[in-house]
Amino acid sequence: MYNNFKQVVAIANQKGGVGKTTTAVNLAACLADAGCRVLVIDMDPQGNATSGLGVERDDLEASTYDVLLGATDVDDAIVATAREGLFVLGCTPDLAGAEIELVTQPDREFKLREALRNSREVFDVVMLDCPPSLGLITVNALTAAMAVLVPVQTEYYALEGMGHLLRTIELVHQHLNRELIVDGILLTMFDARTNLATQVAAEVNEHFGELVYETVVPRNVRLSEAPSFGQPIIDYDAGSRGAAAYRDLAAEYIRRSDLLQVDAFATAKVMV
Repeated sequence: MYNNFKQVVAIANQKGGVGKTTTAVNLAACLADAGCRVLVIDMDPQGNATSGLGVERDDLEASTYDVLLGATDVDDAIVATAREGLFVLGCTPDLAGAEIELVTQPDREFKLREALRNSREVFDVVMLDCPPSLGLITVNALTAAMAVLVPVQTEYYALEGMGHLLRTIELVHQHLNRELIVDGILLTMFDARTNLATQVAAEVNEHFGELVYETVVPRNVRLSEAPSFGQPIIDYDAGSRGAAAYRDLAAEYIRRSDLLQVDAFATAKVMV
């Protein structure tokens, strides 16, 4: 799909508070720490991935909004972060209006894909941090992506909405992006002290089998604190359990990267 990006991965789940932005920021930082050149594209109007990487939204000269509306090129909107090899295409609240503005435009689902195709930058991984919805912004991300990583919190109602999400991914695969597959499912906010977390983890593994990452992200105070300091967890507290988990996730992601051709939809139909 792209000549200059090895992987484009959407971090998606229409439920809020499941760890999408935490995963986008910290997985990206750990991949950069491992020597990859990584771009995070913030597609959530809240802009938490932008601020979580230490970039002030008010200082952005161009944002995801401008790229989707064709007002600027991706390359002109990319900002370097404090970590070597890690870049961000930041987001401002303006993006909230993009869905309305895009509705009447031709090929509205392909705006991000075309913008990325015109980029001259070279990245090992482009990570798309999606908003908590299945609207046009998320569809743009799925149309541009090669794979989807789905964070699932190990709490009550964890699987609620998963069938809808997987149906959306399959529809995009069938009609808009034949290269799109499910990279994997990541268990987040795991608290080993509770039976509920263990039960949810077991249920997710039973439904999705090999699609589930072995790495499980724990509920961790330091992980929750890091965004307020504008730092990924490996910069804020490299010795924390959260940092160890995301380092493990990055290593597993790299090992699994050759497995992105797995046909996830046969497995996904369990939930449809």
